[in-house]
Amino acid sequence: MELEEIESKISDLDKWRAIFSSQGLEVKKTPAEDNQKDGDGGGDKAEDSSSKKRSALPFNVLYSVPRELIIPSDLGGQPISKETAMELRRILFGNTFYTFNYEWKKSFFKFRDPYSDLAYSLEAEKGGTRAIQMAVQAHIIKFLIFTNNSDEHGSLQSLHEIGPKQQERALAASLTNILWMTGEGKRATLCLITNDSYFTESKDYKTDNFTEQLQLFEFMEKEKLEKFLSAHIHCFRSEGCHGVILFLYSLLLSRTFQRLWEDLDFTTTHLLHFNLGNHTARQAVVNLMLTGRASPHVFNGDQTLDAENLEQKHGVLIRSNVGYLHWVREEEELDRLPQVGSMLKTPKFPIWLCNINGTYSVLFGTKMSLLCDWKMEHIFELYFYSGQSTQTKTVHLTIDTHSHHWEGRYKRDEGDPEKRYPSVEMTIRTKWEGAAINWNGTVPFF
Repeated sequence: MELEEIESKISDLDKWRAIFSSQGLEVKKTPAEDNQKDGDGGGDKAEDSSSKKRSALPFNVLYSVPRELIIPSDLGGQPISKETAMELRRILFGNTFYTFNYEWKKSFFKFRDPYSDLAYSLEAEKGGTRAIQMAVQAHIIKFLIFTNNSDEHGSLQSLHEIGPKQQERALAASLTNILWMTGEGKRATLCLITNDSYFTESKDYKTDNFTEQLQLFEFMEKEKLEKFLSAHIHCFRSEGCHGVILFLYSLLLSRTFQRLWEDLDFTTTHLLHFNLGNHTARQAVVNLMLTGRASPHVFNGDQTLDAENLEQKHGVLIRSNVGYLHWVREEEELDRLPQVGSMLKTPKFPIWLCNINGTYSVLFGTKMSLLCDWKMEHIFELYFYSGQSTQTKTVHLTIDTHSHHWEGRYKRDEGDPEKRYPSVEMTIRTKWEGAAINWNGTVPFF
């Protein structure tokens, strides 16, 4: 068993021990944990010396942030309070006992090789952090093509010519834009890790060896936020930095807890969903990064259930900069596919975060006219990045909304459904119904 898996299981055991302890129950330590406490490695003489050394170390050493990613305690931030840390736990997990697992703690914003076909792209994790990484990816593409580019229309080639400094600048600008939008264009908060711990464990809070070390930096000017974030961008894009969690914390604190609770509704009581041993981001987190509001649903506006039940479901109130498309085969087969509203389907920029069979990816164009000139929607080009490490180049798709020859091949009772109608194509058709898609030599996937 891998060391990470062992640690993850022990972390889960600690979590349940904390819950049971809060209820007055006792969970005895395992022999391995007793050996760990004694510091002698436990004693199998056949065990090699490196294994003994590892077993004698506290497991939180595995989570230790490298020294170069820790900021000085006198940099001017406000030390996090225990009350703030507990509220972060409540709104993320629904209680104060859950902590992030190894997968979350090791996740950060890592670019693919500079000056390559995928120089603009992030390496996305397979699990629960992927939604956050790919939402940031969509904002990075927006910055590189439509903000940083002096031409009226960007080009795919310009994305291939990105160097390390441009990657850092794009990430800093994108994180800044998201945080500033979340703070309604008035304020934002950034979290960084220090050497000091500002409070200790108690019966109602389990420490995780980094949340207790945070300092919070509040900004009232976007330019100062971006300058500060640029100076500390290594704290979000370096191995061991807990970069995705730091950004998620910053996102929530920029929105403020009061606004977050107002954004949510009775269908969503906290922001992370526990499934198959991992925490994944709910739709409210995705919408927060796309619109600045943590609404749990993708339809336009807020909806009242009925005349008798006046409880509201909260949808999307404004047209987003970056759009969203959703298609999951099982949901479609059960007729449960959520109807994404025009606020997300038709964003201000031709970039869409896509949830395809539960996996996040990005679809984008390079011409603004696609969203403002209906004639451009007859035949046009889109590009697709799956976020998967197996993808080595950007997929080029040609979309034809006038030729509907694909419909003649759409037969549910023949062959492999993925070959008959690839999920990427079905996702595109949720916006451009009946469109034919040419993969331009790429073998269709997803």
